[in-house]
Amino acid sequence: MRVAIVGARGQLGTALQTCLQAEVLPLGHAEIEITDAESVNGALSSASPDCVINAAAYNFVDRAEDEPAVAYEVNAVGPRHLAHWCDKAGATLVHISSDYVFGFGPDRTVPYTEVDIPGPTSAYAVSKLAGEYFVQSALREHFIVRTCGLYGAAASEGKGNFVKTILRLATQRKELTIVNDQRCTPSYAVDVAQAIAGLISTKAFGLYHVTNAGSASWYEFASEIVRLAKLGVHVRPITSAEYPQKARRPAYSVLDCSKLIATTGKRLPSWEDGLARYLQQITTS
Repeated sequence: MRVAIVGARGQLGTALQTCLQAEVLPLGHAEIEITDAESVNGALSSASPDCVINAAAYNFVDRAEDEPAVAYEVNAVGPRHLAHWCDKAGATLVHISSDYVFGFGPDRTVPYTEVDIPGPTSAYAVSKLAGEYFVQSALREHFIVRTCGLYGAAASEGKGNFVKTILRLATQRKELTIVNDQRCTPSYAVDVAQAIAGLISTKAFGLYHVTNAGSASWYEFASEIVRLAKLGVHVRPITSAEYPQKARRPAYSVLDCSKLIATTGKRLPSWEDGLARYLQQITTS
């Protein structure tokens, strides 16, 4: 199998290159511009993959409130171009989406399944949901993978990841104030990539939730980072109201991964386990 990874230099794209048992064709921004149909057709026709994994995305959540059209072009129109090429070429498309498609229901405490109705609360979230709909309408042989709180060894310039941000701030401050009323599941890119590799070996196309197991608030996540890294900084919980941001975040966006487990027979490790392995990786490499 020949697999083209779009967004190959990002956190998930980098992890996918080490996890796939296939001929991998990495495509970065220099090789393909997904908002341009001609660029997509040219790059993918030249690569001639059996499967395309779209790990490219516009992830500037707050900035998207000021430039929603830009987010929509990358997160919705781009996947549509990829889906149309895959439909014509008879290739499978794996499209990476986000837990942010959920957000309504601030009192929710039950993880979302794939059949739960989305409720995006920001321009970024709307663009991600639109991308899902374009892929679903364009071709049958697709996987849509919603994940959450992703972090990995590689990070696109200007985006970073939460773990590295906490590690950096912990060396600069005596106290960190972190939001404690937004709950999701931090997910290690390597674990998500391995799950995707398992999915594409099946023909069980459709929508899947793929995260590490368990859940945490950002405060709990930060506290565990500090504890495992043996840093002496104090972590103090605050509310979202005390840390206002332009885009509204989901108060609860934990994803139920039962469908993934039933399809592949594998459960992802806990988020704590993934974090411990990640910290070991970045401190020994």
